[in-house]
Amino acid sequence: MGETSDETGGKIRLDKWLWHARFFKTRTLAAKVCKSNKVRINGTHAVKASSLVKPGDILTFPQANDIKVIKVLAPGVRRGPAVEAQTLYKDETPPFVKPGSVAARGPVAQRDAGAGRPTKADRRAINKLMEQD
Repeated sequence: MGETSDETGGKIRLDKWLWHARFFKTRTLAAKVCKSNKVRINGTHAVKASSLVKPGDILTFPQANDIKVIKVLAPGVRRGPAVEAQTLYKDETPPFVKPGSVAARGPVAQRDAGAGRPTKADRRAINKLMEQD
């Protein structure tokens, strides 16, 4: 009937693995993403949902507003609880810093409490200091 991971040498269909690992709520949604040419396996676009993945493969795909980079650790046997699903992969997604956020701009200059707003002379001095870096 259905192929188990033992019969295929530890390989599993891409859509099934994404569903087992709980990246998509339904297998149909996982298959749609695969068919729309948005999933990469080791840097190569997966054209079909039936593409096989094995432990050690790196998957790159969109999920919500993020791009996920996932390393497959195990093929998975069933869609179990979230704790079980998290053992199937290692998330290697680089941390994203939103452009224009405080973290992207670096440390913020501190002013003493009660010092008020900087005067024009203070602002010129601050700008001169910032240009020297």
